[in-house]
Amino acid sequence: MNDLGVDNAIVSGKTYADESVYHPLFAKLRRADPVHWTAPEGVRPFWTVTRHADIMEIERQAQRFINDPRLVIQTIEAEERTKKFTGGRHILFRSLVNMDNPDHRAYRALSQEWFMPRKLATLEAQINTLAREFVDKMVALGGTCNFAGDIASWYSLRVIMLILGIPLEDEGRILKLTQELFGASDPDKQRSTSADAVIETVKEFSQYFAAVTADRRKQPRDDISSVIANAQIDGKPIGQLEAMSYYVIVATAGHDTTSSSTAGGLLALVQHPDQLAKLKADPGLMPSAVDEMIRWTTPVKHFFRTATEDYELRGRKIKAGDALMMCYPSANRDEDVFDEPFAFKVDRSPNRHLAFGYGPHLCLGQYLAKIEMRVFFKELLSRLEEIELAGTPTWVESSFVNGLKNLPIRYEVRTA
Repeated sequence: MNDLGVDNAIVSGKTYADESVYHPLFAKLRRADPVHWTAPEGVRPFWTVTRHADIMEIERQAQRFINDPRLVIQTIEAEERTKKFTGGRHILFRSLVNMDNPDHRAYRALSQEWFMPRKLATLEAQINTLAREFVDKMVALGGTCNFAGDIASWYSLRVIMLILGIPLEDEGRILKLTQELFGASDPDKQRSTSADAVIETVKEFSQYFAAVTADRRKQPRDDISSVIANAQIDGKPIGQLEAMSYYVIVATAGHDTTSSSTAGGLLALVQHPDQLAKLKADPGLMPSAVDEMIRWTTPVKHFFRTATEDYELRGRKIKAGDALMMCYPSANRDEDVFDEPFAFKVDRSPNRHLAFGYGPHLCLGQYLAKIEMRVFFKELLSRLEEIELAGTPTWVESSFVNGLKNLPIRYEVRTA
């Protein structure tokens, strides 16, 4: 399947903002060309990997397929701007998602305890309080709202700010910067149309977290920010780039992906009233329902890996140095793995989705995301009387991380 139109669509943010385009395109690739050589206009070529088993095969071999130096879709022009700004690096950050071992293992260990179930259990009461607060906000909004923009984004952000120890008065700034970073190609989210807009966002993030670092070094607290500010590897403080990158990945991916799954999960329930009724009738299905919402939405659309040696995948000759794009939403609709993959089922079992990745880079925040969603939907559905769409949902135009930007709903929720 050598088609420039297909290749350009694979890298276009507009494709990921329109499920009626995305799903047929990637279903065709899974059937006809699951390891597809992709040569879009203005982007360095790569292999598009669309099947569940192939992505698992790549992810489990972290030495053969490394994260550095190419992680996400970028135009050649954007790569050159990045290298000029960074002094030669292809990427603006050096965070856990960019790192390979042994650095990945060492840096992940710095904060891993914070994202494990035992630690998160100590925060669950506070997350419960936040869930009630935001369902109360839905009541106060009078029965209509943009759920994605008015509720989901702010609820998930408030949880991650709790963990980071960032004051509430800064939440608007953090949300804006996150949306500028992940929505750089979306006309409603981007900072500006300037070619350097993303770099300006990165600079502002760095300035903000430099002040946080200075504060936490003077007055450490029981939060992730203090862990990062005072972190050491092999007895030496971590570098400024690594520290800033750590803050940013926690602050951005730590809430944006969860808010996207929450908003997308609610839309799925509205569009599948039989599943909504089933979940309301049996709240014990909440864990499986949350996993199904995450599979259904899959906010992280792709990551790249680079082959360190020649390799054969489904008969394709991958050369050392070739980049491979792992397409997670496609894997999560793979007909070989999921029974009725295009059906939304709150009781789906098993559910071997890859929305959190697989292997050594399995998402550190997966437990937090599931707790947030489980707590919120438990609170909402226990009080929800009626709900329906009040307009047309729209998605962020982004090929990397995306979700709903508008979810207009009409509803009736009981006061607590």
